[in-house]
Parts: sequence; C-alpha cells; structure tokens
Amino acid sequence: MGAFLSSQASKNQPREHGEAPGPESSKKLRLSSIPPCGHDNPRLIPGLPDEISLQILARMPRIGYLKAKMVSRSWKAAITGAELCRLRKEFGVAEEWLYVLMKTADDHKLIWHAFDPVSNQWQRLPLMPGISHRRGECRSGVSGMGLGDLVSAGIRISDAIRGWFGHKDLLDSIPFCGCAVGTVDGCLYVLGGFSRAFAMKSVWRYDPVVNSWQEVSPMGTGRAFCKTSLLNNKLYVVGGVSKGKDRLTPLQSVEVFDPATGVWAELPDMTFSKAQALPTAFLAELLKPIATGMTSYRGKLYVPQSLYSWPFFVDVGGETFDPEANSWAEMPVGMGEGWPARQAGTKLSAVVDGDLYALEPSTSSDSGKIKIYDPQEDTWKVAVSQVPVGDFVESESPYLLVGFLGKLHLIIKDVDNTINIMQTALLKPTDVAGPSAGTTCQNPDVSLEQETDVWKAIATKNTAVAELVSCQVLSI
Repeated sequence: MGAFLSSQASKNQPREHGEAPGPESSKKLRLSSIPPCGHDNPRLIPGLPDEISLQILARMPRIGYLKAKMVSRSWKAAITGAELCRLRKEFGVAEEWLYVLMKTADDHKLIWHAFDPVSNQWQRLPLMPGISHRRGECRSGVSGMGLGDLVSAGIRISDAIRGWFGHKDLLDSIPFCGCAVGTVDGCLYVLGGFSRAFAMKSVWRYDPVVNSWQEVSPMGTGRAFCKTSLLNNKLYVVGGVSKGKDRLTPLQSVEVFDPATGVWAELPDMTFSKAQALPTAFLAELLKPIATGMTSYRGKLYVPQSLYSWPFFVDVGGETFDPEANSWAEMPVGMGEGWPARQAGTKLSAVVDGDLYALEPSTSSDSGKIKIYDPQEDTWKVAVSQVPVGDFVESESPYLLVGFLGKLHLIIKDVDNTINIMQTALLKPTDVAGPSAGTTCQNPDVSLEQETDVWKAIATKNTAVAELVSCQVLSI
C-alpha cells in the first residue's frame, strides 16, 4: 500500500473504551462492529470470512491503519473497532509508540509527534479542537485555537507561582499555560491549564485508533500545573494551582478518572503535613506547598513535594497514596529526601521492569546521573553516572525520561534543535541491597569512558523546536 503516513484526522466517532468482548463471545458478537455483508457491504477481503480478514488486519503494522481506513467503509469500521485492539493484544502484536509534546520555536505552538519504532517514522498528530474563553470551559470549533494554545511560550511553573508574591497580572497576560498530560486505556489525555488566568476543568482525549481528539468529562476542580499518573487502569490527578482571590492558590485535592465509566471521583486530599508543621503563620504564608511530581510504583502513588518561595524550592519529602486503603501516608524518608532533581520543580522519573529511576540534572561541577531507588535500604543509588544532557537552565523540560520498549530512554534536544531519543541498557548498582554508595554499575570493571557508550540514539527528528514539554507511551 506504499507509505502509510497521514496527518489528517479521521472524523469517525471513537470506539468505546474498556468494553472489549471476552473470549467466550460468539462470532456474531465479536464482529458486531463490522457492517453485514451484502451488495452495499461486501466482505472485508473478497473470498474470506470476515473473522479471518479481521485477524489479518490485526497483524498489520499500526502505521498502516491511517491509509487502510481509506480502502472502504467496512475497513474503516473494522480498524476503528474495539475488536481489532483486542485481537492485537491476544496475538501479542500490540505496538508501543512514543508520543512527544513539543513547543515550536517560530510561533511557540504545541504539537504532538508520535514515533513508531517498527517503521522508524514520525507521525504528526492533528491539533486539538479550540478552547473557548468561558471561565473554566472548553468547546470545539473555535477558529485559531489549537493544542498549541494550551501552554504559553516560556512559561514555567516557577513563573506562574510568582503570582503568589506580587506578580498577580502575569497569568492575565497569558492565554493558556500549565496543562497536564497523561494516558489511560490506550489514549492520551490533556487536562486543565489556565485560560485567561482561570484554571480550567476541561479534559481532552486523543484516540490513536481514529486519530482524533474528543472532549470528555471535565474534572471536578479547575487546576493547572497538576501531576498525573496511571494506576490500575485509572488516571489520577493531584495538586496543581487555581486562581483564588488576587492570587494563586495551591491545591491539595485529588481526583481519579475511570475510563470504563467516564466518571471522575474525588479522593482524600493530600495532607501536606510538612507545611502544616511550620512554626509561624509568617512562614506558612511565605512557603507554599506544591506537588512536584507523581509516580506509580509498587501499587501505590508516590508524590514528592516542595515548599516554594521564589526563587527557591525547599525539599519536604512527600506522600504516598494507597488505593486499597484510600488514604495518604508519609513517603519513606530516604526516598523523599533523596529524590533527584527536586529543586527544579519537575521530577523526571520512570518505572522500568519494576524499578524506579530518576534523572539528576547536570551541574557546573558534575554531569547528570540516572539513579535507582533501593526500597530495602530506602536510598537512591547511581545506576548510570554519565548522562548525555546539556545545561539548559531556561527550559522547563530540556530533557525527558521515559520507560519505552522495556528500556530506559532519554529524550534530549541538542544545540541544533534536533530531537534525539537515546536508549540505554539498565545498569544497576553491583549490590542493590549492599552499603556501597560508590559503586555505579552492575559490572565494577566498567570505566566511565566505557559507560558513556551505554547510550545509543535510536531516532532523531530535525524540527524547529524551542522546548520539549512532555512525553507519553501508548500500546495499541
């Protein structure tokens, strides 16, 4: 079929998520998404039962579906149906794609690009429909309002939080900033953010099966700069800020989205116990508590936190949420106090093969490092002591860390605005449970010169990118 690349969004309605039929389903039920055969609806592949044809389509590379949908109406219905996704998982042919959110250098718009490691090709996603200026609401069809309007040029959480300290007009001059992104049930989600200084409740979902955006149920609370994580096939959202009377207000509230029902539910608030323990009202007013990250690890949510006073972040550990007990508890001391990169306001971490990794940025006197958390000793240890990252102090996310294809990946932007996806074989301390803090890799004979070779570029993209914003992984 030639090259299977297309950036045009399908107008077909998205499939219903979480409703894939079980193995005991009959052929009629499993093929209910395909129009019946007849003069106007011929078989998917002439001469073959549709059940066999669907199995053939399920084994196609994902990159081919955008063009294959144009073959006929029946092919489009089959490819965008839930049964095809179920078959791909059953056959073990589901593919992971890496989705990278970038901000362009010329017009400061945000665009999504998806990387397919099978074909080694990039796919640009359609822009999200427009956002209205009504307080905390979104709607589609507004001319000139795309996904790029969600985050303004050069706006970092530290800039927004300055509003707590006398710069109250900052957000009024910025149309949109501070949205969060997450994934659940095979879809991308863009949540909240500011619209003319008002925190939005809106949530947009991108379905890769139909290659289109759709507005879904809004959050219960408008919020910006919140943190998201996936746990037990539910999307959790914590913290962030909203605009109260004359200032930004930190949020302790927590919500969870169930894609099977499409409903948001409130959860117990974070306690911010370290902020509550401040000795004076003056310090409580000066130091504002914020959630600076969230990671799903060992069946719980881990949320590192900071007290913020421009231009400093004061480390205060964090909290863990247990969904079984539906309650918050103090994060282990060593985990909270040693979480790398916490002073930057953004914690870059990833879980790969059950291990928690975090990126410690480079400094003027030391290179960046990848650290691994040892839950037995409650400490962070160096896993990779040489990380190919530069010092981009003006960028919110000059590099991104992600678990992809079962390995740890680093996404970096070089001085030529080329995006590089770097892959490394995971190197762990020689004895994770041992006391040696100086050991940096699994093989003690590996030198630093050799260790720099553990990184290899698996993909590059030349684009006028001013900044990396976020990345997510979807498996379809």
